[in-house]
Amino acid sequence: MIEMLSVDFMQRALIAALLVGTVAPMVGIFLVQRRLSLIGDGMGHVALAGVAVGLVTGATPVLTALVAAVLAAVVIELLRTKGRTNGDVALAVIFYGGIAAGVVMISKSAEGTPGNLMKYLFGSILTTQRGDLYVFAGLALVVAVTTWALRPRLFAVANDEEYARAVGLPVLPLNIVLAVLTATTVVVAMRVVGLLLISALMIVPNAASQLVARSFSGGLRWAIALGLVSSVGGVALSYPLNTPSGGTIVLLAVALFVVTAVVTGVLARVGNQQHAVAETHAHEHGSECGHPAVTHGDHVDYLHDGHLHAAHENHYDEHGQHNGHEAAGAGGSDPVTAAPGRTGTTGTTGTTP
Repeated sequence: MIEMLSVDFMQRALIAALLVGTVAPMVGIFLVQRRLSLIGDGMGHVALAGVAVGLVTGATPVLTALVAAVLAAVVIELLRTKGRTNGDVALAVIFYGGIAAGVVMISKSAEGTPGNLMKYLFGSILTTQRGDLYVFAGLALVVAVTTWALRPRLFAVANDEEYARAVGLPVLPLNIVLAVLTATTVVVAMRVVGLLLISALMIVPNAASQLVARSFSGGLRWAIALGLVSSVGGVALSYPLNTPSGGTIVLLAVALFVVTAVVTGVLARVGNQQHAVAETHAHEHGSECGHPAVTHGDHVDYLHDGHLHAAHENHYDEHGQHNGHEAAGAGGSDPVTAAPGRTGTTGTTGTTP
């Protein structure tokens, strides 16, 4: 580890991975909410055409890729809002035309070697120069600040466009902003994980975070943490293993997702087996059932024959004998009044940030 940190190109690689691992999940969480998980791949296809323009004209490929991706992002969002089949066809034409144009133009440039093409398609983080790092840091800062500042509005639009429109939010401009942020993230990450793999770093950490988080804010924090572990850990592993950094990062992200899915699945099964189920009731507990409502943590139990019973799916769980919990009313009170702090257990799509 000490040897790796003493090498200049590894220092730059780890910094670049840190930037990408932070901003990619921040943007990706809104794409997951909107079920646009593969939009990053399309942006990467168009960005390759921008890279090719830079190589042919002698301009900076990062900047030309950014211009191409941002323009495509705006066009894509405008086409998507039409909601027509020909709009989907137009998106496919843009995506496939972009990558085809990029491959052809790069082959005609002075730097059009297979190695150059692979560097942008699958990443070549070890060739990141100090100037590239400054550009990436600036773009990552813009993405992070914009995403954080617009977080509540982007969440509202991603969660329910019709509701957001009804309360007066500028839905189309916010969708365009998200598309531009996605395009910028793709460009920032193209030297780290490659244009064909960036979508994985935006989506997979968020997919894993949804398995453990119970709110949007919690999901975002988990996604960023998993993104950082995947990106920085992938670069660190690629050095001793002598493997491509982009592929190693994505494989580590997928491995974290699998481990998270297995662990949460096992814990859920164990929890379901361990909780005690109360006897079958001939009636439903409620505000007029005649049994006292008792505040118990974040939920309400009902005191029935000296036992505390809590509603759970289609049965009642046994929460032990009554041991002095404060009853909300002997006549059976409103459970919402008895436990005003209860919010329920929701996924990331149903809780405000």
